[in-house]
Amino acid sequence: PWGRPDMALFKFTKAILAGDEIQVYNYGDHYRDFTYVDDIVDGVLKALDNNAASDESWSGKTPNPSTSKAPYRIYNIGAHEPVHLLSFIETLENALGVKAKKNLLPIQAGDVPATYANVDALNKNTGYMPKVSITEGITNFVNWYRSYYKI
Repeated sequence: PWGRPDMALFKFTKAILAGDEIQVYNYGDHYRDFTYVDDIVDGVLKALDNNAASDESWSGKTPNPSTSKAPYRIYNIGAHEPVHLLSFIETLENALGVKAKKNLLPIQAGDVPATYANVDALNKNTGYMPKVSITEGITNFVNWYRSYYKI
């Protein structure tokens, strides 16, 4: 599963296993969409395999970003299920078998309390629905992390 080392799952895993504190902003009251890479690949392949039809009624005078005269569409690909940050951390703790030392902090300026992908259009046009649960994805990541770093 790998992952970006600057993102929460990677950073939190590294810190928790090292016994370091993790910085938890907005006191953990965030909602995020965590998407497993296999689900992203599935969404891209479904979009490629289901070319959009041209919409001849589309007008540049009143453009609708969800349609086009060109045979393409822009889709959100994600898990379509916002996860509470404290629940995410608890799931990670369970997978690691280690309790996190949490430093609960106020929200950072400019941060968004909730964000997630709406995949309704992709589902309607291609049948895409993510398959990997947050628990399965975190467990897979932790297994990979332990194997890769020989922990």
